[in-house]
Amino acid sequence: MEFNINESITFNYSDVFFSYYFNDEQICRHMVKNHTLAYVYSGELLLVEGKTKTKVHKGECAFLRRDNRVVMTKQPKGSEQFSGIFMIFNRNFLREFYQTIDKMQLPLEVEKCKPSVVKLPQTVAIASLFQSMIPYFDSSVKPAEELMKLKLQEGVFSLLQIENKFYPCLFDFTEPWKIDILDFMDKNYMYDLSIEEIAHFTGRSLASFKRDFKKVSTLPPQKWLMEKRLKAAQDKLNNEQKKVSDVYLEVGFKNFSHFSTAFKKQFGYSPSK
Repeated sequence: MEFNINESITFNYSDVFFSYYFNDEQICRHMVKNHTLAYVYSGELLLVEGKTKTKVHKGECAFLRRDNRVVMTKQPKGSEQFSGIFMIFNRNFLREFYQTIDKMQLPLEVEKCKPSVVKLPQTVAIASLFQSMIPYFDSSVKPAEELMKLKLQEGVFSLLQIENKFYPCLFDFTEPWKIDILDFMDKNYMYDLSIEEIAHFTGRSLASFKRDFKKVSTLPPQKWLMEKRLKAAQDKLNNEQKKVSDVYLEVGFKNFSHFSTAFKKQFGYSPSK
């Protein structure tokens, strides 16, 4: 996850993230690796996946399906800055949860949840779950790890009560099929992904990814990404008349100084020229 401004507070307790921002807007380009519940306490959350935009307002919650690209904008609403909770359901947790379920009670022939972003109805279960975690926005009040695991379990139960389609979605433990490496990297170069994460999203182990990448490029993966980002930045500056301060973030750099130095080394002149 990559933020363009750092005036924020984020606490992480056992895959439950408490976020609060003191400025007007926070944008992050996010690869959703695990299923996630995003709840807004104040302000609003704009989620963009492809051409689909979803606004999550105060008191509302959205489900983000794993292995998808989502651009998040965490922004104020009126006089209220953004604050919210992000609940991450990793595969190991869901596997353990699945073992506790009475398999005889599982719904049969249910269609899997297909959208990448699902805005959830305002149920009592969802509201009570997140309202019970308000005190933990105070970082001096640290919850017990066991309590946070119970909250994660409560989050899964709250989803399953809403609609049966979440059963096959949450409890599908298959890994993604191999997909074209360069096609994936060409579409996702601007995201802050490690090589291990790119390997995962293309359906490979790290060793398999490195072996397959050598077949399609003479460059190491990190060098390929660097050159792709710099060329994209050059195109945006030349053809879209964008500001340098905007472009370096759009193409995946986190540090302006690093971007400026790499750009000048690659093209022989500074990005401002």
